[in-house]
Amino acid sequence: MLLIGSVILNKWEFTVRMKYRFTCFCLALFMSWTCFSQTAGTPVVKPTATSAESPEIREFQKIEDSWATAVNDRDQYGLELVLSPLFVDVSASGDITTRNQQVASVLTGEDKTIHLEQRVITVRMLGDIAVANGTYSLHHKVSAGPVDEKGVFTHVFERTRGGWLCINSQRTVLREDTNIKPKKRNDAELPFHIPLLSK
Repeated sequence: MLLIGSVILNKWEFTVRMKYRFTCFCLALFMSWTCFSQTAGTPVVKPTATSAESPEIREFQKIEDSWATAVNDRDQYGLELVLSPLFVDVSASGDITTRNQQVASVLTGEDKTIHLEQRVITVRMLGDIAVANGTYSLHHKVSAGPVDEKGVFTHVFERTRGGWLCINSQRTVLREDTNIKPKKRNDAELPFHIPLLSK
């Protein structure tokens, strides 16, 4: 009886060990497959910010110059070469326009005083997407009269057919410096105050 019990116990231990080894093998195989599948696919694109002297800055400055020239010269074809059909523009005032609306405003030429200058500061490359940040100066006319608008922009470009087309534009006006001096603090004031007891 002891011999049969010992044989059954040995078989049970052998079965448990084999199941444990098989589980470990499957787990190791799954982990290595997961690691391989992460590295074997498309390589991870790390965004890189480029310096002022980089070729990317020069390349995108040429695109921004073409854009500004097309606006300043009311050149429909030049604007269509820079803006994607999917283009969306969010102006500094919050107006949202598409490429067709931008081209239409160039064609109508209602504002004869419009003049745009753009300067690229940084470019981040994300594979077939590039994000350009910079400053702009826009002279245009509003209902109150001529306005000189200065601000910063973010332009998102997509690589298409060997070139770059802008798919999104966001502009933000910089606050103007005011000559109002801050109120001088009275030296007699306490460095802290107790609520309800101090002025």
